[in-house]
Amino acid sequence: MKNILFSCCMLILFSACQQREEVDLIVSNAKVYTVNDSFDVVKGFAVKDGKIVALGNYEDLHLRYKPKQSYDAKGKAIYPGFIDAHAHFYNLGMQQQRVELTGTKSFDEVLEKLKAFQEQEQRRFIVGRGWDQNDWPNKEFPTNKALDDLFPDTPVVLTRIDGHALLANTKALQLANLNNDTEISGGQLLKHQGELTGVLIDNAMQPVQAIIPESTRANQIDALLAAQKIAFENGLTSIADAGLNKDKIELIDSLQQAEVLKVRLYAMLANNAEEIDYFIARGPLKTDFLNLRSVKVFADGALGSRGAVLKQPYSDKKGHYGSMLIGIDDFKALAQKLSQSSWQMNTHAIGDSANAVVLRTYKNLLKEKPNRRWRVEHAQVVAPQDFNYFDKNIIPSVQPTHATSDMYWAKDRLGEKRLQNAYAYKKLLEAAGLVALGTDFPIEQVNPILTFYAAVARKDLDNYPANGFQKTQALSREEALKGMTIWAAYANFEEQEKGSIAVGKFADFVVVNQDLMKVNEQQLPLTRVLATYVNGEKVY
Repeated sequence: MKNILFSCCMLILFSACQQREEVDLIVSNAKVYTVNDSFDVVKGFAVKDGKIVALGNYEDLHLRYKPKQSYDAKGKAIYPGFIDAHAHFYNLGMQQQRVELTGTKSFDEVLEKLKAFQEQEQRRFIVGRGWDQNDWPNKEFPTNKALDDLFPDTPVVLTRIDGHALLANTKALQLANLNNDTEISGGQLLKHQGELTGVLIDNAMQPVQAIIPESTRANQIDALLAAQKIAFENGLTSIADAGLNKDKIELIDSLQQAEVLKVRLYAMLANNAEEIDYFIARGPLKTDFLNLRSVKVFADGALGSRGAVLKQPYSDKKGHYGSMLIGIDDFKALAQKLSQSSWQMNTHAIGDSANAVVLRTYKNLLKEKPNRRWRVEHAQVVAPQDFNYFDKNIIPSVQPTHATSDMYWAKDRLGEKRLQNAYAYKKLLEAAGLVALGTDFPIEQVNPILTFYAAVARKDLDNYPANGFQKTQALSREEALKGMTIWAAYANFEEQEKGSIAVGKFADFVVVNQDLMKVNEQQLPLTRVLATYVNGEKVY
């Protein structure tokens, strides 16, 4: 009798095994942070056709499914693929083809990098980016005298790290037809003793940017593939590119359709009237890999170059308020136009005055329009009375590493009182119910682990300051993880397809070497990506 029962059990088990559904991948022996509504942690999941079909442990999954591939995570932590809610993906790739000036500690170091670059490349037009005078012993803006001495006949254009100022030599200024009498609305041409120094701020940069030689299609493809490699190495599976033109969007779409570009991109259309009209007439563009449904607008400049618009003068520049980059009437007209379409509006606003204009315009237009999810990119300095404008229809999109990069000099610009309402991520979260987190790379480093660390610890990589910069504005670890997964997805209208590890969603996930939720705070920056998956395919 026992033998008969045993045989029946084996027959049933064999039959069940024979009927197992075939899947592409089973991940097991993991600590999977699903980032679902209850923040469940599970041991594994199954993937078929690029999507998650089941969650469970090794035994359950293998009893139900027959995998083509298996991945034993050996107890490592797994998170939904990280989403950068605000970055410059294409620019990151192009940066690999230019002079890298990020992290330079003096203007002399900038000059040395330029000389070394030109000796090797022999370019007819030199382009670089990344300098920040706040990191130098002399924190005043540089002049172009040394550039003129080194490169009298070769145009040189060096963009500041925030992208809101540049230094051009005299040759470049001449080609752009800029002189001592030039005036440009929404921008500044800095002078010394009545002569141009070569430093151009905000809208004043446009004539020089217009003369930079256009990159070839081959260069653009190389740039996108280089940026993708860097993204995957850092566990990023989705990126919001904050400001792309039509030709770049079409190139990206073609590369994704050819399955060459596998990173998912949420593209913000740059503010160009003709291109806005073109896409509004055709409607949003949505594929599994590309989502185009928003317009990126600049309200003001950056705090580091004193272009952000403040309600009261800069504490370190008497009588200076910064500059709006778009006229208020023009801004309101564009907002009105977009409100009557299905398109999302994402506005760069740094200063408290710029934020006030943006927030009040948004609120007025969205009163009877729920679920539009218009975004304020950066929301860096907000007046106390303006935080209440934020909600799930007016979303703060912020970059935690900006706080830890700017904390050394932000008080100089703003003064102690205003600083209390700057980089105020907890206040923004309490008002809106969510915050979308990004890096703004290549202005900051690409690594999303540093986003997490800055949000939670409010410290730099040297553990400074000991108690954290304005630590009351730190996010919890759960909030930080949500900000770079499910909340970022929500800000992109993508929460139904990504941002958490759940049945029916894309199988985008990242495996890391230590648990972000548990490891000692000081060890967080040492977290390393072991593997990145998109659609269940290992891409790093």
